[in-house]
Amino acid sequence: MPSRCEICCELLIAILLPPVGVCFRHGCCSVEFVICLILTILGYVPGIIYALYAIVFVNRDEYFDEYRRPLYQPA
Repeated sequence: MPSRCEICCELLIAILLPPVGVCFRHGCCSVEFVICLILTILGYVPGIIYALYAIVFVNRDEYFDEYRRPLYQPA
């Protein structure tokens, strides 16, 4: 479970660069990242809205296994 500081930093990054915030939270090869990238290309505000949704409401522990681990998570 991420700490409050981690979530706040991810939210700040998600507001500035939405795909990067989602990448930190879900990994670069996830569906959430691709959706956020497409929405950000189509419009900055939809990318921010989806990034905030993906960080706050989508439970990453439910989806992760050995192969979909983000880069910063220890093995």
